[in-house]
Amino acid sequence: MAMLEVKDLHVAFPRGKHDEVEALRGVSLTLEKGERLGVVGESGAGKSMLAFAILNLIAEPGRVSHGTVKFNGENLLDLKERQIRDIRGNRISMIFQDPMVTLNPVLSIGVQMMETLRAHRKISDKEARALCIAKLKEVAIPSAESRLDAYPHELSGGLRQRVVIAIALLTDPEIIIADEPTTALDVTIQAEIMALILKLCREKDVALILITHDLGVVAEVTEKLMIMYAGKCVETGPTRQIIDTPRHPYASGLLKALPQHAGRGTRLYQIPGSMPPITNLPKGCTYHPRCDFATQRCHGGEPDLVNGVACYNPLTSDSANRTETKTEAET
Repeated sequence: MAMLEVKDLHVAFPRGKHDEVEALRGVSLTLEKGERLGVVGESGAGKSMLAFAILNLIAEPGRVSHGTVKFNGENLLDLKERQIRDIRGNRISMIFQDPMVTLNPVLSIGVQMMETLRAHRKISDKEARALCIAKLKEVAIPSAESRLDAYPHELSGGLRQRVVIAIALLTDPEIIIADEPTTALDVTIQAEIMALILKLCREKDVALILITHDLGVVAEVTEKLMIMYAGKCVETGPTRQIIDTPRHPYASGLLKALPQHAGRGTRLYQIPGSMPPITNLPKGCTYHPRCDFATQRCHGGEPDLVNGVACYNPLTSDSANRTETKTEAET
């Protein structure tokens, strides 16, 4: 039994009195202890929605309409709020995109860290302060003791994100969900933060779900990869396998859009069109309006996920090569 098992997860939002639209449509995944999973897709693919659903944080009027989220065999969606709080922020922690949104601007770093500890542990102020300092040192924050009395606005963006990571580690979680953890940072700090997250996960054997739009990052950090499109998983498998030989045309398009795949003096590849809104999904395969390999069958029913790919015409090395040739001719 996997430590985390998400099965056929659907999240719905009402549209009018008698209709709903689905933001997640049958997403499944498993995560073992210490395993690192990357979740990749464009904005609107449902990546953050998946994270919120796992933690049972879908705000009304949205709801998880179907599926299970089992953590060590227990369905989190069946728990009462008091019970889920014992797991959320304790055994499963989350790192959000923007530390200035995560941190309270009117409370010092020390107050916020100790509040997190008191919410999940019976601990004295002295012990809590010592543990907070230890965690700040763990994430390589200089002058850790004095930083406890600082306020978020007194720290740089990189230091604030390190504080958020330290808070996530305070309770020694079994899983960390990192939702675009470097979006608000410059490129050099991004690399430092991702290296830090990877180092801590390896040292502490913590499982990681890394949500990002950057395939370059997941290639360095994760072992498994899930590609999402319009609320659904379209390809999943070992990270290196998908990056080397993507089978879904969308996964292939994302990889070709990476800057390192463009020759000198040529334009970057761009997938034509844009992701459809959940209120107006095309019939059949939701990707077919943007796909070079769509056939009449793709306009009919939506393909199921079979052997890790949801596509009627999965790519082979030959079809990928034909697309590369076509792209080069167009540029």
